[in-house]
Amino acid sequence: MATLTGRTIAVPETRELDVFSSMLERRGASVLRCPLVAILDAPDPQPVLQWLRAFNEGSCDDLILLTGEGLRRLLSCIERNDPGLREPFVQRLGAVRKITRGPKPARALRELGLKPDITAESPTTPGVIDSLRAENLQGRRVGVQLYGTEPNRPLMEFLQSAGAQVLTVAPYVYADKAADDAVRELLQRMAAGQVDIIAFTSTPQVERLFAVGPIDLVKAAFEKTEVAAVGPVVADALKRHDIAVRLMPEESFFMKPLTSAIEQGIGTRDSNGES
Repeated sequence: MATLTGRTIAVPETRELDVFSSMLERRGASVLRCPLVAILDAPDPQPVLQWLRAFNEGSCDDLILLTGEGLRRLLSCIERNDPGLREPFVQRLGAVRKITRGPKPARALRELGLKPDITAESPTTPGVIDSLRAENLQGRRVGVQLYGTEPNRPLMEFLQSAGAQVLTVAPYVYADKAADDAVRELLQRMAAGQVDIIAFTSTPQVERLFAVGPIDLVKAAFEKTEVAAVGPVVADALKRHDIAVRLMPEESFFMKPLTSAIEQGIGTRDSNGES
């Protein structure tokens, strides 16, 4: 059913751009593809390999997986550089206590036949912290897979204050993919009222938009465009920039539920863009 016929939706997704765009197009939407961020392997694999070798030798009692992408990048680093590390890594992964921030790292574990031991109720850093408050972390060696190069100071400070020894690994980095001119063009189209919805699926997409666009243009763009977010982490990033999110799945923060949230929400918006 073409429930989104006549709607123009901007999609800044990179990893699942075609999948997400196809879902929207099948429902009649016109999709503007503007991938704002690319994910790349860590430019120097040696620190990652060093962490992996130490992990395999028992350096961690616990492992916090903040993203599914992170676990997959650890595995791809092994495949490219030292395939012999894979079997002991998966074995050790099965032995440590695994804490996941949300459904994506849990899904990446399931691909290896494993499952998390502790799952944050909210797929956010505060959610991870809340899930660990009742645990005795004194003297525990806690591995933390970071997202991008973000140091995640709130999590680091919590673990250290709880008496844990923290061992971080950053298996990937975010790199700008869209040229600045293309980002500004998207913002101009939004400000001109040519885009009904922009659907964000990661925090770096939000930061990229605000980093490139002149603030007046960014504000004008969001005044004319509905905002959708894949989940609360992205919604919080937008809130920090005073951008309200109206369209978001209530649970299960993936592309398909996001598409459904857009479908359901667009019906309450009239042709003038007013609720």
